[in-house]
Amino acid sequence: MNRDEALARLRDRCTPWDMVVIGGGATGLGIALDAATRGYATLLLERDDFAQATSSRSTKLLHGGVRYLRQGNLKLVMGALRERGRVLGNAPHLVSEQPFVIPTYKRGESLYYGFGLGVYERLAGRASLGRSRRLDAAATCRELPGLRSEKLRGGVLYHDGQFDDARLAVSLAASAWDHGATLINYCQVAGLLRAGGAGTPVTGVLARDRESGAEHEIPARVVVNATGVFCDSIRRMAEPGAAAWVAPSQGAHIVLDRRFLPGRTALMVPKTDDGRVLFAIPWQDRLLIGTTDVPVDDAEAEPRALPEEIDFLLDHAGRYLRDAPCLQDVLSVFAGLRPLVRAGSGYSTSALARDHLLREESGLVSITGGKWTTYREMAEQAVDLAARVAQLPGRPCRTADLPLHGATTELVPSLRAYGSDAAALQALAQARPEWGARLHPRLQYIGAEVVWAARQEMARSVQDVLARRTRALLLDARASIEIAPRVAALLADALGHDAVWQAREVAAYTAFALGHLPREVQSARGAYRAGGI
Repeated sequence: MNRDEALARLRDRCTPWDMVVIGGGATGLGIALDAATRGYATLLLERDDFAQATSSRSTKLLHGGVRYLRQGNLKLVMGALRERGRVLGNAPHLVSEQPFVIPTYKRGESLYYGFGLGVYERLAGRASLGRSRRLDAAATCRELPGLRSEKLRGGVLYHDGQFDDARLAVSLAASAWDHGATLINYCQVAGLLRAGGAGTPVTGVLARDRESGAEHEIPARVVVNATGVFCDSIRRMAEPGAAAWVAPSQGAHIVLDRRFLPGRTALMVPKTDDGRVLFAIPWQDRLLIGTTDVPVDDAEAEPRALPEEIDFLLDHAGRYLRDAPCLQDVLSVFAGLRPLVRAGSGYSTSALARDHLLREESGLVSITGGKWTTYREMAEQAVDLAARVAQLPGRPCRTADLPLHGATTELVPSLRAYGSDAAALQALAQARPEWGARLHPRLQYIGAEVVWAARQEMARSVQDVLARRTRALLLDARASIEIAPRVAALLADALGHDAVWQAREVAAYTAFALGHLPREVQSARGAYRAGGI
């Protein structure tokens, strides 16, 4: 992918695009890939970076939703389990099977959860990732070393999927590009074009390149709004009085060292104090704990975890882990907003639908809701509707069994996320000594990954590299701040920027990354300054 080439395609096009997609998260990228593989001329515009919002801040699970099974939503669970299997098959370099254990403490819990998870497994059919089984107390402790054993009766083991959300987004973007789609990040849709006055159908978008300031009037046969929690703001460009679809809910996660729960198996707590499911998951040699559910009034571009959310997660983790974590143990904290579909007044966000909503209004096709697991199915439905609205030639979906960019089972462990691109990245690492060297002793990343991100993955900033092309920010926020100057220098060399740009990027990233540490930790470590420590 190359941003300059994408802008050139935009400038040079003389005819309307078949489909313009607004939003570069999971759903928008899935739509761009689906449309491109059907042969439609497709343009995707993203205001910020790909997957910068909700789609890079998930719990890193591809799952059918055990909680939704308890709610009786079998259709949602079965569809998600089917799609889980498809993503596993299409992106084996980014997705893997993950065992979970629900510990039990009361008489009858093992039977209850064992029965439910047996149903969950059967609903998956041939897409099952392994049989669930009941465990005694000793076996539960072996699966979950670090678990408190007081009053423990046993547990239930089951299997689900785990993935790297931001890297899957990059793979989707590259796949769409490979199939002929044009994608541009940092290009904001500022308005919608119409054939006539208010009430006439949408015929395109007005977009502004946030890097150059250039504005583009872009005609399209159909516009698809896939902006997640920001869906209503785009809808109101078409219909100013449109009723809200989205009830945003904030979910926070904390990241700890693996010593708190060593081993391969994840812990699942089926009911927290607020009625949610809580996970403690081994992920990229760290322990990821989440998530909370806090209703918010407005969708912010950069949500921050509230102190009470962090306390909630630490408190619940301490109830189950033998070595209870504290604030000083938190390596990173991150928050994301879920685009929950409104179900009416009086509902808590934990009770709202995780299913999606898809409709056409004034020629604008909008989709919101859902979750990462079902992105492909959502995209298929959105493209089907958009093609009908635009009266495009009807063509079948091709993505159900389409390998994504980088898909391979022959993996280089240290470069797993790159899949079949790993060999090219290794060759790049050998070109210069500084490209082959690790960026930080507490992180696995090397300099070549920064160069690759700039050259091949449209990374434009230090944040793009450390938050999404790599996951350094989530794995160790402090370490990511320490390597920001080096990353800025490598990016400046790759993108042709000067020392002033580097200093500005380091300052901006430092301020951003400090927001991924608890406030008390920031205060205690007040030596952090823009540009270093």
